[in-house]
Amino acid sequence: MAPLVAIYLLWGVWFLSWIAARMWVYPTIKRAGVAPEILFRIVMLAAIVLLFGLYPSGYEVQHRFWDPLRGVLGWAMLALAVTGLSVSWWARASLGRLWSGTITRKSNHHIVDSGPYAFVRHPIYAGITVSMFATAFVHGTPTSFLGAALMALDFYAKARLEERFLREELGPEAYDAYAKRVPMLVPRLKRTAAATS
Repeated sequence: MAPLVAIYLLWGVWFLSWIAARMWVYPTIKRAGVAPEILFRIVMLAAIVLLFGLYPSGYEVQHRFWDPLRGVLGWAMLALAVTGLSVSWWARASLGRLWSGTITRKSNHHIVDSGPYAFVRHPIYAGITVSMFATAFVHGTPTSFLGAALMALDFYAKARLEERFLREELGPEAYDAYAKRVPMLVPRLKRTAAATS
């Protein structure tokens, strides 16, 4: 099996399991608003079309950086995609019934700072973004990279709106203290001076 086929199967399994898990969440108390969510969904759909090559087949042949990756590099990108999607599932499991696909406040809502949330404030977005860029590398087209970049920007914008909403709902003191300790999307690679002394 080629890495490209394997990576598509991986995304399919992840997507179906992600949708199935939507049933186990707390009830929603408050939503951030419908208009931003519609915009995020439109951008996400455009990014998926670009990333996965859902456009005329002749386009890909003429506009490739390289043929779909095979061999060690292709399988390494698959491993990176598996890692990213595993982080997203670890994060979702850490949220438990607080997870939502939209910007909402759930009953019993609180700041989760365990599991991957101890390393970044938005590990689901970070993990999916890593997997999307790994997929773009395997695919090897400008449009696949554009799709991954578009999704990364969409996640960044959504994360900013989500944080503003959570600050208002959960209290700025609590959320700001968490935000000061934990980076938004990229984990810190070195310890602070206070931690090393």
